[in-house]
Amino acid sequence: MVIKRRKFQGVLNILSFNRHFYVIGLLVLVVIIIGLLLFESPMSWFIIIVSAFLYGLLMPLLVSAYVYDFSGYYDFDWLKKLNLMELKPKNIVNINAGFDETSFILKEKFPEAGLQVYDFYDSNQHTEPAIVRARKVSLVYPNTLQIKSDEIPLNDQSIDMIFLLSAAHEIRSHEEKVLFLKECHRICKLGGKVITVEHLRDVPNFFAFSIGFTHFFSRKAWEKAFQEAGFSSFAESKFTPFMSIFSCSP
Repeated sequence: MVIKRRKFQGVLNILSFNRHFYVIGLLVLVVIIIGLLLFESPMSWFIIIVSAFLYGLLMPLLVSAYVYDFSGYYDFDWLKKLNLMELKPKNIVNINAGFDETSFILKEKFPEAGLQVYDFYDSNQHTEPAIVRARKVSLVYPNTLQIKSDEIPLNDQSIDMIFLLSAAHEIRSHEEKVLFLKECHRICKLGGKVITVEHLRDVPNFFAFSIGFTHFFSRKAWEKAFQEAGFSSFAESKFTPFMSIFSCSP
């Protein structure tokens, strides 16, 4: 099954899943504008404040459109740049946090490989409103299994490649993240790879998402988590200035 993405699907997803932020932001902006007009504030104040709010509301959408709709992220050509296609894996695992846009594409890219999909979403721990909304419209890959983040039902060293695509940051606790990565380490073959794609808590993402960049984790935090989970290698490559690809091996 090949999934054809709609035009601007990425930015529309961001807008839909995070609409509570935009509703609140617009309401606050209206209140501020009314206050500035009532108190006859200088035009310079009006321009600066309104511009700052519009920047905070529009820039995340522009960056999301660039990353998810125009950069080729969902074409998965970046797999070739990492030489992952040449590995010809026999067994692949794709793990998501309740929103899956990649499993059907991965199966298309690796048609000869067995693909198992897992969803670690826990409504008691992963309470972000955006994830709750995303789950309602997410496609479900056949035989996707619900799991706990610290328990993947697979044998030791049985998987060639594990994909964590814009999902692992939903595990907010460092301790839980390490336990999850330890499970990835356990099931990954010695010559295998864990491929993680994430926004980072860094300067480019601050300018893109302002305070929203705190939803992500720094490179240092990811490296520490992988090291504590027992991985021997941790390599980063950039996919656009706003996305990092971590390739790690046991």
